[in-house]
Amino acid sequence: MKLLRQIKNRAGFFQEFLAFSREAAQRRPELPVTWKDRWPQLNDRTATISFDQHYVYHTAWGARAVSQIQPSRHVDISSYIYFATITSAFVPVDFYDFRPAPLELENLTSRQADVTNLEFADRSIESLSCMHVIEHIGLGRYNDPLDAQGDLKALSEIERVTAPGGSLLVVVPVGKPRVQYNAHRIYSPAMIRDALPELSLHEFALLPDDTSQGLVYGADDSLVAKQRYGCGCFWFKRPGP
Repeated sequence: MKLLRQIKNRAGFFQEFLAFSREAAQRRPELPVTWKDRWPQLNDRTATISFDQHYVYHTAWGARAVSQIQPSRHVDISSYIYFATITSAFVPVDFYDFRPAPLELENLTSRQADVTNLEFADRSIESLSCMHVIEHIGLGRYNDPLDAQGDLKALSEIERVTAPGGSLLVVVPVGKPRVQYNAHRIYSPAMIRDALPELSLHEFALLPDDTSQGLVYGADDSLVAKQRYGCGCFWFKRPGP
């Protein structure tokens, strides 16, 4: 059935190409249409836009949090690169990754860092994010060293460098705790809270398995426990002067 559908789609594409190229030759000759330049996109005829729910919602949540914090500068450790680039439109951002990105944008710097061994001074960063990152550390997925405690080391480091009165944004998969090697870990909210004992939880939002309702703010642990692969968004603060 799948093969027949593919054949039908390709045949339909060819017929549409012929019809469009003939019309374009008459009406838009300044934009030539040639078979060698074809680039078939046969999976986009959907009723709604498809997107990665976790990565759209958590970056939107993070950007809103930074806009509330209004820091003089924001530091991001290895989060989805679109978050750093877009957030830099309204606040200077220093972006760090184990595999540095060659980015050239105003208000944005891009450098290399190991989240398990950061070179920042203790309690020095006013506004920090590390979103959908912790769950990967130590699993070797990104050519990082295998380390069963890699995630805990990373959490300890980002806690260490969060300044008094500062904010830390952490996003991880939540639900039934387990490792899906070598993709990621999944946590209970208590595991994340307990790993950051010096910080207080300011806000928690859950993107449930049923993403149709969007982010659920203030979701309790019992709701999270029912999820298979939810997205947990944690905004922590260090008590300050």
